[in-house]
Amino acid sequence: MVPPIQKEKAEKLLKFHHDEEILVLLNSWDIGSSRLIEACGYKAIATTSMGMAAALGYPDCQVMQLSEMINIITGIVKGVQAPVTVDIEAGYGNNLDEITDSVKKIIATGIAGINIEDSIDLGPVLIDEIAFCERIAAIRALSNSLGFHLVINARTDSFYTSSGSPKEKLSESIRRGNKYREAGADCIFVQPVSDKATIATLVKEINAPLNILLNPTIGEGIPPSIRQLQDMGVARLSLGSSLMKATLALIKKVADEIVTYGTSDILLDAMMPVSETTLAYKMAIGR
Repeated sequence: MVPPIQKEKAEKLLKFHHDEEILVLLNSWDIGSSRLIEACGYKAIATTSMGMAAALGYPDCQVMQLSEMINIITGIVKGVQAPVTVDIEAGYGNNLDEITDSVKKIIATGIAGINIEDSIDLGPVLIDEIAFCERIAAIRALSNSLGFHLVINARTDSFYTSSGSPKEKLSESIRRGNKYREAGADCIFVQPVSDKATIATLVKEINAPLNILLNPTIGEGIPPSIRQLQDMGVARLSLGSSLMKATLALIKKVADEIVTYGTSDILLDAMMPVSETTLAYKMAIGR
């Protein structure tokens, strides 16, 4: 059985998906970034698997070991008060037993939710939808057996990796989304979509809260504004790996300017006003 505080956090996270206000998740990768996001007023913390892997010097797609992920998650859960939902990629296992065992270890860190995807290594062929439904159902059964409602965000990568037409990708996303919901998912994550008409159709046709991605490095185009997405009925917006990539991009820009021109204008601009930079540091360390 899980502790009462973990149950409460999971209940809060689930409720956020049904509020009138859209749930915006900035996606952190370590304790400091998680604390900073929480201190900025965000009511839940979501991790980015790509960001965590990059921080350890790994590529994405389950190259990072489960034990390494668990160490990071444990620190994040202990470091913040808000509910934490974790990107567990395809589940860290080759069969149902291995996946449920991995999820059980992840639940033991104190998390309130997970994100699980139906692609492997972002390949063009998705996991069979029946097999993926079995994964969701097994995780839901595990959650129930532990006495709490783990919030499951099921991601379909039909738009991301499939080679079909936009119409075919939309149809597959809707079909998979509804099946995943029936299997026990609480929210359906479709990425990357930015067209208003497509998003509106997904909201209408998928019988579950919808999660959309805001990440300029994935897909084409930027989705509508947060307010517009909320008005359209989107329940959840994730930034994915974009914050981590933006941080890496800033480091590269600063380094390139210094080595090329011997100046540090980009660094100075990013740190102005200095009081804000100092405050951000204090927020990240919890002071």
